[in-house]
Amino acid sequence: MAGELDGRVALVTGAASGIGAAIAARFRAEGARVAGLDVAPSAACDLDLIADLRSDTALAEAFARMTERLGAPDILVHAAAASVPGGAIDTDPAAFADIYDVNLIGAVRLLRLCVPPMRAAGRGAIILLSSINADFATPTLAAYAASKAALDSLTRTAALEFAPDYIRVNAIAPASIDTPLLRRSFDLQPDPERARAENALRHPLARLGTAEEVAELALFLASDRASWITGAVHPIDGGARVTRR
Repeated sequence: MAGELDGRVALVTGAASGIGAAIAARFRAEGARVAGLDVAPSAACDLDLIADLRSDTALAEAFARMTERLGAPDILVHAAAASVPGGAIDTDPAAFADIYDVNLIGAVRLLRLCVPPMRAAGRGAIILLSSINADFATPTLAAYAASKAALDSLTRTAALEFAPDYIRVNAIAPASIDTPLLRRSFDLQPDPERARAENALRHPLARLGTAEEVAELALFLASDRASWITGAVHPIDGGARVTRR
């Protein structure tokens, strides 16, 4: 039985764990050849690319290796992200700059590499991983939230710019997803189990989301089923956006 992404080539950043790994695995299950880019090895991929999103040179070299081995990407998913806890003036300006370098400027670097071959092919699907925090005051994650708000703006602008080339650009905005990163944040609390339970109750559906659920949304947005969807930020949040708790 043919997969939804048969014949497609996908580049997924942050593919070593969490949401990125789940998206890479789901895309492969639907027939895509997937290059996973991360600073650590990515197991669920056809090609493992080790590169830092802060480096133009490293990204260009990784992209060249991908095109040589798998071909140019039809699909780009930017799931990698950096974050540090802290408020607006508690976070060092250098940390702000570093988070922007990965989350936002990293996306721009990827677009500069991936869009030209997509234009030549006359199609492409780009998915940027945002966050529910982009739309809410988030004193504990000021730099991260600001970077994701900027990413939402980039999504809309890029979608408009690339629409004449039939390149679609969308963002996904999760709330709390049960990933190793989120679990580590619970483990730093005095009572990790209580912290997890309280976080789950911030969502009307009263549980954490899963990386696999985010991967299903990414699959839809990458597929031809979403061929008339571009320039939107798609929440996946267990209802948290309805009533932020």
